[in-house]
Amino acid sequence: MQKHTMDIAHQRAQAIKLVIFDVDGVMTDGSLFLDDEGHEYKAFNALDGHGLKMLKSTGVDTAIITGRSSQVVTHRAHNLGIAHVYQGVDNKLEAYLHLLEKLGLSAAQTAYMGDDVIDLPVLIRCGLAISVPAAPAVVKQHAHFTTTLGGGCGAVREACEFIMQAQDTYAQVIAHYLE
Repeated sequence: MQKHTMDIAHQRAQAIKLVIFDVDGVMTDGSLFLDDEGHEYKAFNALDGHGLKMLKSTGVDTAIITGRSSQVVTHRAHNLGIAHVYQGVDNKLEAYLHLLEKLGLSAAQTAYMGDDVIDLPVLIRCGLAISVPAAPAVVKQHAHFTTTLGGGCGAVREACEFIMQAQDTYAQVIAHYLE
């Protein structure tokens, strides 16, 4: 990514108070595992989970807006302390605007991490648009920051660390582990 583009993303990241994540292709690698009874399974990355916890410890809130509905996501969100979870959402922009109103935030104070065209209405309106390498070109064209790691493979952690570094909170969070 060009230096100018990274400078803009870094500047935008400084204002973030809420990061919203899509699930499939962002928090997971996008694979959907279904058993014969139709039960759904997803694989989440432990590094991503800890990155979310570190980010939350700095005062940045987190949320999920996903098109699919899954008890697995409900459990994962609960385990990570993500209180704002919107599942089975056909219109992600509507859910996003509801969340902004509910939390009293401006678009500039929010980041959104998505990987497909269904995410574009939010990506083009939020303060910091984040995507993953496997996203279609049109999605990456509208992202301020594209992670180097793939969805479900550390991309969420990378995004969390990027925001903490921009807000000068990363060193303080890491210092806790170096005591």
